[in-house]
Amino acid sequence: MSARTVLVIPGRMFGPYSPLLFYAAWAARVRGAQVRNLHWTPPSDLDAAGRAEWVRGQVGPVLDEVTETGGPPLVIAKSLGSYAAPLAAERGPPAVWLTPLLREPEVVAALRRATAPYLLIGGTADPEAWDGQLARQLSPHVLEVDGADHGMFVPGPLAGSAAVLGQVATAVEHFLDQVVWPV
Repeated sequence: MSARTVLVIPGRMFGPYSPLLFYAAWAARVRGAQVRNLHWTPPSDLDAAGRAEWVRGQVGPVLDEVTETGGPPLVIAKSLGSYAAPLAAERGPPAVWLTPLLREPEVVAALRRATAPYLLIGGTADPEAWDGQLARQLSPHVLEVDGADHGMFVPGPLAGSAAVLGQVATAVEHFLDQVVWPV
């Protein structure tokens, strides 16, 4: 069996140690995966047209390095990191896309081309990025949280958002155990 590796790709405001990414990566770590966290600070003047190119430039070399040393990794990415979907579609790793930018045609086209399984996670209160109907058309592996925004927070006491984090962690664990690394 080849070594299990994970490449964690942050979003614009959520680094690799933010709860969503951390728990998803931890689920892989406790299953024997080595985790490689990508760190970045996106330029503040990035426009919509430049985001995809900038993300590919950041992720491509790291994805190549991780693949050379351990085979195709599991990709875990948040929001802005979903611009790495074309790289994943080309190179074939499975993925967990947290609040992917499903309103961006380039991201959606790449997800349609992907041959490896992927999990899509988003919330109904994130209309600028999430489209639950489209998500279910793209993949059989979807977690849609009613009322969750782009950070996967829900209105009300923080305990509700912490419960959503638990739902996300559980969905990732099931995806890893049933699809990526079946036990």
